[in-house]
Amino acid sequence: MPELPEVETVRRGLAPVLEGAVIATARVNRPDLRWPFPERMAERLTGARVERLRRRSKYILADLSTGETLIIHLGMSGRMIVSAGDAARAVPGVFHHAHPAPEKHDHVVLDTEAGARITFNDARRFGAMDLSPTDQVDAHWLLGGLGPEPLGNAFHEDHLAMAFAGKRTPVKAALLDQRIVAGLGNIYVCEALYRSGISPLRHAGRISRPRITRLVGDIRTVLAEAIEAGGSSLRDYRQADGDLGYFQHSFRVYGREDDPCQTPDCRGVIRRKVQSGRSSFYCPICQR
Repeated sequence: MPELPEVETVRRGLAPVLEGAVIATARVNRPDLRWPFPERMAERLTGARVERLRRRSKYILADLSTGETLIIHLGMSGRMIVSAGDAARAVPGVFHHAHPAPEKHDHVVLDTEAGARITFNDARRFGAMDLSPTDQVDAHWLLGGLGPEPLGNAFHEDHLAMAFAGKRTPVKAALLDQRIVAGLGNIYVCEALYRSGISPLRHAGRISRPRITRLVGDIRTVLAEAIEAGGSSLRDYRQADGDLGYFQHSFRVYGREDDPCQTPDCRGVIRRKVQSGRSSFYCPICQR
């Protein structure tokens, strides 16, 4: 499932096309994905201007001129595909890909007045869309219990130290708890813990304050590097322009079971351990 860097990369790809654009027509080709679409969704989107495109955790939020916000979740295989008709493609540097032929799994299609088309394609149908009043979106059932953004000012060592205090939960599970920090997923938690030298098996409450401080910095760095690389493409993920992300080529530990540890002078070998149904990759020598 796309994690924070992948969702942020998609948001950035959509922003030049959607922010400030008016949705001329909206088509909804099925009644539901993971959950039912909201009533009259196509009607409520048609004619609306996208005032702002932002991200919260792993969700893309499009604030509309109608006072509603479109909530988009990519799920396991959801893709937002940007294309343009002949008139729009004549604008140099703005549009590139022509409208592709309709596909079986094109579930929601938005055409803007400028000629761009945004298609939500989701083969596995684990994605979702919903509409919420903008002034109430932070309390939406998908968003209301989320912790701070790991790249935001509210995520710092004081917050994490307080969240970890007394916890016997493994730190890997604690960081995946969206109530503690929003948007982190399996890949980037593995990578951040490796850089911090912290075992994913260690109890969160037994991590010292200096190590928590370092962990906060390493989480930020890993996410920033992944966003810069366009995210990680492991199976279904594509950017909005159809390109692959490249951060998977920079993995230091994730998916590297039985490889030598990359820490200088460490003779360890990367191990994989299943925690709560997810694979943790770590070096048993330099991660303690």
